[in-house]
Formats: sequence, structure tokens, C-alpha cells
Amino acid sequence: MTKHHTSLRAFLCRQTWRDWEESVKRLLPQIHAVDQTATRIWFRFYPLDLAEAFEKETDPESLARKLVLMGRYRLHDHIDTSHRFLYGHRYWPTVKQVTLDRIQTNSVPADLTELISDVATRAAKQLDVELSLLLGISAVGVMTLRQVEAEAFRALPGAVSLHATALAQSPDGILKARARDDRQWSFGLSWGLGKKWTVTFDENLTDASFRLIHGQTLTGAAANDKRDHHLRNSRCIVREGPIPVQCRSAFCGTCWIGVLGGAEKLSPVEDLERDRIREFGYINTDDPKPFIRLACQSVAFGAVSFTIPPWNGIVGRFFQSRRTGDAPTGQTPPSR
Repeated sequence: MTKHHTSLRAFLCRQTWRDWEESVKRLLPQIHAVDQTATRIWFRFYPLDLAEAFEKETDPESLARKLVLMGRYRLHDHIDTSHRFLYGHRYWPTVKQVTLDRIQTNSVPADLTELISDVATRAAKQLDVELSLLLGISAVGVMTLRQVEAEAFRALPGAVSLHATALAQSPDGILKARARDDRQWSFGLSWGLGKKWTVTFDENLTDASFRLIHGQTLTGAAANDKRDHHLRNSRCIVREGPIPVQCRSAFCGTCWIGVLGGAEKLSPVEDLERDRIREFGYINTDDPKPFIRLACQSVAFGAVSFTIPPWNGIVGRFFQSRRTGDAPTGQTPPSR
């Protein structure tokens, strides 16, 4: 490990979750609209608290049981694919390389915002792409480097996991698609009766959608999709749709999702859902229609696009206890 590598790694390890939240908040207005919500979702799907907990844990399996974790909750498992739902994913090979190049320099940034902006600016110059399209994926890249060893970060090829149709889409085209509702051909449907909407759970797959009756919950509609999604995601119940679900009553927390488009077409969060997503540790907000939801409590009144996290658990109280004493240590996590 080089001296420069160690210096930047130590800098990253001094940053608390508050530092990351503030940095993303500062950058958000400069991120293209296509990735503003997606970037915020990614940081909820891969929280620093969880990564730090496992860095310090001598018995990871015991911690996983304590937090009732299910699925692939370690970013190490999908370094090159965790951000497929960001438009900026298509620029990942360059962003990844620029991030690796950055750790070889002898300059330690003043703060995270400066570091992320520097990576994005360098990548934008190489690609001749608008800077706003690189800021979100650059923030993701820097956080990925923070959570995984540089050797593991470097070892994977940095491939883009998009099919040709998705790759050809423009940012504005994606935003229009997210806002668009299905055209209703029948008359007399002004009250919503009989209306059906398309719900998309993976924008990068041509067949990753199901139909929803106006006023139906997302999990209720998803259950009618009888394809074997268990093969894609082991948390899915066989023949019960693409959304992992166990209870449909906000008790299990398996059905949390990140809403990319159509959040305004979902029912407002009620007290039960708000309390549960806080307890699970997924989000703490008073927004009546946030970008993190429990699908079993989300009633849809139009077309919606969302992405499914790779894990679920009960980490809210654990995060809260950690955050009461999260002064940075400046220590680099040990290599595994």
C-alpha cells in the first residue's frame, strides 16, 4: 500500500455518516435530475453505519443474526453492479478508473465535496460529458472505495451492466418515461375504476414490470406476477412477485423499495409505515411521500418506477446507538 493510498484512505475513514450526508446534500442541486433521487436511494441502500459495524465486528455472523439481516447486505458483493439504477452507471468504468488514479495523488482534499467534485470533473473531461451526469456516480464511487478495500475495488473489471435499449436512453427520455402514465382507452373511468398502471421494478430490463389496478398496493399487484423471481433474488417467495415480502402488514420490513419515479402517485405515508421504516433504519423523514417506502403500505394511483434493495434487516436502533458516539477515529479499517 503506497503512502498516497494510505493518506486518502485515512481521510475517507475520518468521515462520519454526517459528513457524507452533508456532502451529498451540497452536491444534490448540481446532480442531473435523472440521478438526484437515485443517488439518495443508493446511499440508503448502502449505509456507512452498516459497513463500519462489520469492519469492527469480530463475529460478523452473530451481528447479522442480531440485526436480522437477509440478502446481500455487503457492498463488497456487488462493487460494479450496486448502482445499475443510476443513469451514471454507464460511465462507471471511467469514474472507477479516475477514482483509482485519484488515490495515487499526494493531495488530501479539504472535504468530501471537493473530492467527489474533483473525480466527477476529471471523468467528465475524459468522457466529454455534462458534469451533472457524473456527480452522482462519482459520489457512489468514492463511497464504494471507502467501504471496500482498494485491492477489491481495483480487481473487478468495472463493466457496465445495461442492455442496448437502456444504454441508448437519454436522461430526459428516462425522466419523461418515469412521469408518463399508461393511456386509458375506456370511457367513464374518471374515478379511477378499472384503470390499470404499469409498475417498473428494474428500468434496465425490458420485462421488469407488472400491472397494477388503480388503488392497489404495490405488493398486492406484484403478487399477480407469477414468474419465478426467486431465481433472481433469494429473498423473493416463489411465485409471489418480484418484491421480497413476508407479511404485507409493515411488520417484516422485507418489502422496502427506492422510488425512482412516481412517488407523488403513491398514497401518503401513514403513522404505521413511518414508524416502521424508522425502526428498520431505512429512512427517518417527515416527507409524506418519501423516496424510500414499504411496498406493502404503498397504494398506487398511477405508473411508478422503483428499485429493490439487495437486503433487509432491523437496524434502526442499532444505527441510533452508534450515532450517539460516532466521533471519527481516523483509523483505517483492517484488511480482510
